[in-house]
Amino acid sequence: MKTTDYSNIANKYDNNQYRIDEIRQDYDLKKYIDNNCKNEYHILDLSCGTGLYLEKQMKYFEGLNINWNALDASKEMLDMADKRLDKVTLIEAFAEEMPCHSETFDFISNNYAFHHYSLKEQALNEIYRVLIKGGVYKLHNITIHDMPKWWVYHYFPSAYYEDLKRYWNKDIIFNELAMRGFEVNLKVEYRMEKIKVADYLNHALNRDISVLTLINDRDYEEGLERIRYDLKINENKTILNDFAEMFCIAKKI
Repeated sequence: MKTTDYSNIANKYDNNQYRIDEIRQDYDLKKYIDNNCKNEYHILDLSCGTGLYLEKQMKYFEGLNINWNALDASKEMLDMADKRLDKVTLIEAFAEEMPCHSETFDFISNNYAFHHYSLKEQALNEIYRVLIKGGVYKLHNITIHDMPKWWVYHYFPSAYYEDLKRYWNKDIIFNELAMRGFEVNLKVEYRMEKIKVADYLNHALNRDISVLTLINDRDYEEGLERIRYDLKINENKTILNDFAEMFCIAKKI
């Protein structure tokens, strides 16, 4: 399985406005806090990237006694997060080997990152270990098996085959969590729509979508040419696009 070198894209990662706009208050975190009255909470953003998720959550939950933590394997991404976040414990480490005491965290958020882990079973073992009993692990990711018509795969077909090597399907994720002693609630939100190709050219050019860094340069350039050709023929060209997101809540019991 190939892995994305985030040191090469850290400085342009936040150029994708979708990453910023799509983050809302984490109502699963709010539900946990509402249902578990404590003097202090310990929250971990696992594979935090540049800190976009935590930046917004810290504003939403301002006034609560929360110990915020952010872990990422990329020093360059953590450096970006450090510029954005204040009063957050930053941890440079892999999810498969977290330098954290057992039963430390109340809530672990894990957004768009699980597919990057080379040793997924070991990462889940670590997540279970560092969660307190009754703590919650929230896994949020795309489900590539449910979205074969995604615009990325339409123009860069080799990307789909790279992603098949990286992503577990939802059944495997559910079963792997359940067998470790989690109470699992998993849902997938799906949508299909016509999109304007012109709106996605800059996303392709930025090449910050992880799978586009994994395909070879020839396949990448050919995909760009397909986009440009379609727009040359029809600047208002639309294609069918599907997108599926998984929200998995796993409670340690």
